[in-house]
Amino acid sequence: MSNFKEPIELLDEKTRLITRMITSLREELEAIDLYHQRVAASSDPDAQAILAHNRDEEIEHACMIIEWLRRNMPTWDEELKTYLYTEGSIAGAEEAATGGESKSANRVSLSDLGIGSMRK
Repeated sequence: MSNFKEPIELLDEKTRLITRMITSLREELEAIDLYHQRVAASSDPDAQAILAHNRDEEIEHACMIIEWLRRNMPTWDEELKTYLYTEGSIAGAEEAATGGESKSANRVSLSDLGIGSMRK
């Protein structure tokens, strides 16, 4: 099973590695959710402690991958600087960073590329 959406021969090695890291991040996030639910569902304090420990290790792994992505994909660095360790509205952080001009407004829309909607 491949996580590549494009023909692999068209992807350079760094793109392949980024895909692997994003796949790993997805797996870590799924494990965090799994352990978190098990902690919540368990009534045994020792089992809860073990499961919480496991969940927290998965969080550490996810953070390590995010840091790798920050170092290897410049937009991650830019976005993390905008949103991490801020106070107040998270959604408002974009407005504060851009002076009210939405970053998404600066992005090229699919219709700008001549690509139409698949919806009817």
